[in-house]
Amino acid sequence: MDLSVVIPAHNEAENVGPLLEEIGAAMRFAGAPSYEVVLVDDGSSDGTGSRAEAAAKAVPRLRVVRHPSPAGQSFATVTGVRAAAGRWIATLDGDGQNDPADIPRLLAARDAQAPPEGGPLLLAGYRKARRDSWLKRASSRVANGVRGRLLGDRTPDTGCGLKLFEREAFLALPHFDHLHRFLPALFIRAGGRVVSVEVGHRPRTRGRSHYGLFNRLWVGIVDMFGVMWLIKRGPRR
Repeated sequence: MDLSVVIPAHNEAENVGPLLEEIGAAMRFAGAPSYEVVLVDDGSSDGTGSRAEAAAKAVPRLRVVRHPSPAGQSFATVTGVRAAAGRWIATLDGDGQNDPADIPRLLAARDAQAPPEGGPLLLAGYRKARRDSWLKRASSRVANGVRGRLLGDRTPDTGCGLKLFEREAFLALPHFDHLHRFLPALFIRAGGRVVSVEVGHRPRTRGRSHYGLFNRLWVGIVDMFGVMWLIKRGPRR
């Protein structure tokens, strides 16, 4: 299989159906016959997993994996990638703010790259025009600036859920909570390249945001020092 679309989802029951429909439309437009969707229900309490399993009866390309209790977005992503059959993995958030129509854009950017020089390639979405609250935009701008200066990841938007990478390259990375925020730095640490691709961003219209200032910024500071240690002390692959 060429592509697996991995969606970590926690309490996103209202978004499951519309998101799956949009992914199908995007893949038909891209002419990608060999793909699957892996939705990871991260211990939801609102019926997200049940709705996804019901949808899977009508969508043969969909597989549902369920965590018995919440483990966080990064570990849900790791679970989805491990379960995936595709050589390439496209990730997007389960809240509907990422536009599945941008997946073909990431695929086209991948195909436009020169042959890799032995290192893994990460295509990272860049939400240039974000549709979030001013507080979330401001905190992300500060976090991206600090992270870029300290980690040298040369990526304007590391928090965007839309990413494309090879499955084996991702599985070779160190895995920890909040891993998804540091993928560019970890790919560079592994001798790879990061290409930022401008993508769209939409306001949340269903469900409730699970992130606030404290669980994004302060926890991220602790993780960033851990990643700095990995870059400085850890061996490059």
